[in-house]
Amino acid sequence: MSLLVVGSVAIDTIESPFGSAPEVLGGSATHFALAASLFAPVRLVGVVGEDFPGSYLELLRQRGVCLEGLQVVPGRSFRWTGRYQGTMAQAETLSVELNVFGDFEPALPPAYRTSRFVFLANGSPHVQRKVLEQVEGDPFCLLDTMNLWIEIERRALLQVLERVDALVINDEEIRELTQRANLIAAARAVLELGPRTVVVKKGEHGALLVHQDRIFAAPAFPVERVLDPTGAGDTFAGGFMGTLARLGRRRPSLQDLKQAVCAGVVCASFNVEEFGPGRVLGLEPHEVLERYRAYLAMLQVDGEPVLEQVLLAAGSEGSRAGAAAG
Repeated sequence: MSLLVVGSVAIDTIESPFGSAPEVLGGSATHFALAASLFAPVRLVGVVGEDFPGSYLELLRQRGVCLEGLQVVPGRSFRWTGRYQGTMAQAETLSVELNVFGDFEPALPPAYRTSRFVFLANGSPHVQRKVLEQVEGDPFCLLDTMNLWIEIERRALLQVLERVDALVINDEEIRELTQRANLIAAARAVLELGPRTVVVKKGEHGALLVHQDRIFAAPAFPVERVLDPTGAGDTFAGGFMGTLARLGRRRPSLQDLKQAVCAGVVCASFNVEEFGPGRVLGLEPHEVLERYRAYLAMLQVDGEPVLEQVLLAAGSEGSRAGAAAG
C-alpha cells in the first residue's frame, strides 16, 4: 500500500561520547523512509541543494524509496550539527543551517496524491497543511511536531491536528502542547483536538499508545550498544507507518496499532546502534523479524497468576474461619 513522507533530507554532523560522524545522511524524511521501506514502498517529498551527495540519494533509491518528489535546487542543503553527552537522552544543537529547506514548498507529483498512508514529518504546520491540501481521497495521516511549532505556530498546528488521524510526539512536547503533566491525561486532551490516536515517544522508556478509550504501553527493546540516538523517533515512526501500510486498513484496529508500535520500537532499537542511519541502511528484513519475535517473547508472561492463587487461598481460609466462628 502506498506510503508518502514529507519532511527534511539533510546532512548531519554528530558527536557522542563514543565518537563523531561528520557529514552523514540525515533528516526526518530520510530516517523515516529507510525504516518504512522495510515494510512497504515509500514515496518521498523534500528538498536538497546542489551540494547534496549523489551517493546519498543512491542509498535511498537502493532501498526502494521513490525520489520523484525530491526537489534538487540551487543552494546548500539543510545541515544540522549536534552533540550528545552523559546518558544521551537529548541532543545539544550546536548549529542549524536551514538553507534551501527554509523556503521549502512541497509539491506532490500526481502519482503521490493518491497515497493511502501519509506521514507529515516534523516541520512547519503551514507546510504540513499544504501537503494535506494536495492529497486526494481520505488517507490515514500521521503527524509529527516539536516544541518550536508549539511555541511559535500553535494556532496553525491546532488547525492541522483537526485534519489528521494520529499524532506522534515525545513526552516533553505533549506536556507543553496540552499543559498537562500526566501523559495519559495529555494524550486524552490531544484526542479532543481531532486525532483518534496518539503515540507518545518516551525514548529509552519506550512508547505509549492511546487510541480512543484504550491504552497500550510498550517498553523499549534493550540494547547494549547505543552510539547515536539521532533519528530514532523518525525511525520509530517509519516502522509504525510501514506496518500500517503493509496491513492496508484505512481504519486500523487497536491490534493493528499495537503491532505497529512494537515494530516501531524494534526499528528504533537498530537505529541507535550506529551513527546516522548506518545500521538501518544495512538492515535485512529477517533481522527485523528476529528481533521483533524476541521483543514479543520479552513481553510474554507464562503461567497462572500467583496473585490469583493467593486470593483463592485467602478466600478459602476466610470461609473456614467464618464457619468455625458460627
